[in-house]
Amino acid sequence: MTLLPSQRSLFDIPEDVAWFNCAYNSPQLNASRDRLLAGVVAKSHPWQRRVDDFFADADQLRQLAAKLFGGDADGYAIVPAASYGLSTAARAVEPRLGQGDEIVLMAEEFPSNVLPWRRVAEERGARLVTVAGPGSGEGDWTRAILARLSPATRVVAVSTCHWTDGSAVDLVTVGRACRETGATLVVDATQSLGAMPLAVDEVRPDFLVAAGYKWLLFPYGLGILYVGAAWRGARPLEESWLARDNARDFAGLVRYSESYLPGARRFDVGETCVPTLLPGAIAALQQLTAWTVPAIAATLAANNGEIAERLQELGCTVPPAARRSPHMFGAQLPQGRGGNVVASLAAQGIHISQRGSALRFAPHLHITARDSARLLETVKRLLS
Repeated sequence: MTLLPSQRSLFDIPEDVAWFNCAYNSPQLNASRDRLLAGVVAKSHPWQRRVDDFFADADQLRQLAAKLFGGDADGYAIVPAASYGLSTAARAVEPRLGQGDEIVLMAEEFPSNVLPWRRVAEERGARLVTVAGPGSGEGDWTRAILARLSPATRVVAVSTCHWTDGSAVDLVTVGRACRETGATLVVDATQSLGAMPLAVDEVRPDFLVAAGYKWLLFPYGLGILYVGAAWRGARPLEESWLARDNARDFAGLVRYSESYLPGARRFDVGETCVPTLLPGAIAALQQLTAWTVPAIAATLAANNGEIAERLQELGCTVPPAARRSPHMFGAQLPQGRGGNVVASLAAQGIHISQRGSALRFAPHLHITARDSARLLETVKRLLS
């Protein structure tokens, strides 16, 4: 596959900033910024807004998501955060759980995919089963997850890759195992959706959620939730009037409808019509479509592969290439060396993060060869 050249001109990033921290927060596309500003201006003229405008942006976002990630457009809901989508999944699954049922989670998972399940387990008498980390030498989360499934497993709530170091999970294999055992598969795709290929039709999750401000390049405060067909009749977190079948009849809203709009729209957060966020997300998905996710992944994998190789030469430990994600990876420093590498790099305008014991490297297409050279030269100096 042809690798993409640096796309820095599409972002507003000063030359002296090397941002390898998209797993924390991605830079915003200039096209998204421009549409967000236009949305702010549009709010000054509410008389220009038509009824259809309350629905058009959300439906375009659903269609773009389905084109990029698979599934049907009706299966996508608009949510404000991963925690909202995962809580939606927990609310839907809760009535089916009982005493002794098991909910399988990954060790050191991000809180958004732990806290809703803790509450559900407590209220329903279910039990949380935590899959121990496989260790940096192997990094095979897939095998570790499959080993913890049992006849009592009712929910498997996992990520596409571990948020601390990018160790990947084979969701197609995990999804198949869940269907064989009758377990509900809930996926937090926040740390990969948009940067690593994922086919909803192959994984077949019951619920899949992604906060958008990382690899989807969305404005902050917006994400997407895919809901499998079997769950689209479940109870939503909130009862939005925009999700009812008479929502376009503003004069008739006092006749309260008991029927929802089709698909996963009942799971939309209220005010999905907000014109100051959705246009920016639409611009981002349009750009991802133009680049294509496989090309993004291949380009980032090549860049990260070179960085990982150099870090290993400096004595750092990284997960094996076959076990890590293309767009992000974690590295362990040599024993007793390095000091506060994150702060020292930031002082030079080079930005990474630390999650758990791993230094996390997560660039996007804005990275240049100069950025990577500065990163490696500075890390080498800090470790010497």
